[in-house]
Formats: sequence, C-alpha cells, structure tokens
Amino acid sequence: MNLPLFIARRLSYKGRVVTAAVAVSFLVVIIAVAVSAGFRREIYDGLSEMTAHVQLTMSDMNYMDESSPVSISQSYMPGLQSREGVEKISPVIYRAGIVKQSEDIYGVMIKGVEGGAASMDGVQVPDSVALAVSIPASLAESAGLGVGDRLLTYFVGEKVKARQFSIVHVYEPLVRTDDRHVVYADLGDMQRLNGWSPDEASMFEITLSEEYREAVLMKDISRQMSYEIRRNASDEDEVLVAVSSADRYSQIFDWIELIDFNVLFVLILMIAVAAVNMMTGLLIMLFENISTIGMFKALGMRNKEIMSVFMTRAAGTVLKGMLIGNVIAFAFCFIQGATHVIPLDPVNYFVSYVPVHLEVASVLMADAVAFVAIMALLVFPSLFVLRVDPSKTIKMD
Repeated sequence: MNLPLFIARRLSYKGRVVTAAVAVSFLVVIIAVAVSAGFRREIYDGLSEMTAHVQLTMSDMNYMDESSPVSISQSYMPGLQSREGVEKISPVIYRAGIVKQSEDIYGVMIKGVEGGAASMDGVQVPDSVALAVSIPASLAESAGLGVGDRLLTYFVGEKVKARQFSIVHVYEPLVRTDDRHVVYADLGDMQRLNGWSPDEASMFEITLSEEYREAVLMKDISRQMSYEIRRNASDEDEVLVAVSSADRYSQIFDWIELIDFNVLFVLILMIAVAAVNMMTGLLIMLFENISTIGMFKALGMRNKEIMSVFMTRAAGTVLKGMLIGNVIAFAFCFIQGATHVIPLDPVNYFVSYVPVHLEVASVLMADAVAFVAIMALLVFPSLFVLRVDPSKTIKMD
C-alpha cells in the first residue's frame, strides 16, 4: 500500500479558493493556446484560398500585365509537383478592373482560376451562364449586388475592354489583408479577355500540405524551388521566381509570431499565479496540520515521506483545478467555434471573429508543462516539514 497516498486522502483541507484559482489559470492557458492555434489556422487557410503559399512569377513580378503571359507547360513543373509538401500547382491569371455600379466605381482584382466560380465549395454554375464570377461579401455589400446580378467591369490596357460578368456566388474571405475586392472568374474566360492561348497564364500558385505551412518552411521551400527552376530550366522555358506568402505578407506572419509570444507570456504568468496560490494553500495546509506532522515524526516517518504526503494532497488539488479549467475551456471553445459569438474587427485582426482551434497535443503539452512547473515550485513550501520539532508540537497539544 502507498502510505503517503493513503494518508493524503484523509488529510483535512478545504482548498476551494485555491482550486478555483488553479482552475481559472488553466482556463486562461487553454483558451490562449486555442486562440493562438485558431488565428494560425484561419490565416494559413485564408492565404491558401487567396494566393496559396508559394507563387511562381516572372522576375519583374509584373503578373498583371496582359502583355507578359507565361507558358503553363514548363518542363520543370512535373519535378516541382512531385516535391514533398506540394499539394497542388495551379495556373492563375490576375487582372485589375474597375466596376461601375450606378454612380459608384470600385476597384477589383479579377482572379482567373481553373473551374472559376465553380471551384468555390458548394457552388453550382449552370451551363447557360456565361462569364460566371464569385464576388466577395464586401463588394456585394458596398455595391448592393447579389447572386443573379450583372457585374459590368472595365479593363484598362492597350485599349479599354468591358465585360458583363454574371454573379453566381458571394463568398466571405477568411482573411482580409487589404481593401481590394478579389473576384473569382474562370481561367479560360480571362485567357480570352487577354487574348492568350489556353497554354498561357499570369503566374502559378502552389498550395502546400498543412504540415508545411509554417513561415520558415514556406521560405525554405520557395528558395529550393527557385534553385531547382534555375538548374533544370531548358532554353525554351521561362525562368520563374518562387516567392513565399511568408515573404509577401511578412506583416501577417510577424503578427502571428507576436500572438505566439503573447501566449507564451500568458502561459508563464498563469503558471506563476497558480503556483503562488498553491504555495499559499500548501503552507496553510501545513500550518493546519503541524501537530499531525509532529506525530508522524514521533512515529518514525522520515521527512521525505511526510513531504510526499502533503505534495500528494497538493497534486490532487492541482489536478482537480486543471480538470475544471479544461472542461470550461473546452466548452467555451466549442461554443465560440460553433457560433462565433465573440466578434473582432477584421481591419485590425484580419478575421471577423475570435478563431479557436483545439489541438490535443498542444493542450496536453500546456497542461503537462503547467502541472510540472507548479509541482516543482511547491517543493519550496513543503520544506517547512524539516523545521517542525515533534517535541514542541506534541507539547502544544
């Protein structure tokens, strides 16, 4: 039988306030970890939707010029597609346009992709609809447009061109990085608009697997791709340059790093708060049971065994607080993830609500680190046992 555990279960100690303080600390820690992971996931998914993770362009980066197409059939493309971490490589066309709605004018970015508006999740485009597009909710709200309306767009180049697009879908962008309205159109429609062949596009966008979407990995893959293109390009190929989204949108990734730093600060602060409360609670427990400690010593128990009794009791309080904090945190994350009840200003936070994502490994790691740190700090107040003189404490009784 484990004697310290047996005695610890029978010690008299009412530590509800301490348990509540520990629960609050773990609650804040888990929510901070979940929100940090949520921001990272939403922004990475948003970049994947908007520009993918790596872009292949001409060295002058002038991918919106109708006079500078690149061939889709580059000889080195199969090699890039087969690289570890590459999910898909998509040719795209970008073209700046001007939308006129009543007396108002809006600047838009038309993005031609394979499948066009039908590439958006759940969008069905009837065969009878020509020049189908999907527009952002911001443009729909500003211009008073909706599904079924026409989108008259002017393109300025060597000569002004006008196209009457049909709106078949209104989407809500996951991430808002600027004030431009990105309109999704069919790649073939944009090729015809620019007078290009079916083998021509503005650039390529490369989507990476989820485990390769960290900033460091994106930058590393883009550098390797640039080197591989220069090494393997034939005389007939265009030598494209690989640019990662981490470089292109460095301010967003710097902001994510700042969030991660804040989470680390919160983690340290909450562990410190929980540890201080538990140290206070343990000292109170030791003072309340000082005569019991003296009796244990008189019966021949070693200091190490007596300290183990009180550390075991304290560990139970920490685990109870951790369990309560975790349950409340999981409930909050479930509600927020399902309802988005807490909003955010997308101008400042890139997303319109507080994103949460519970990564089991991260939560378990945070719990384990907090528990070990708190228990390590509780060793110091438990040293009070060494100072108890059984002759004095027994006389006091």
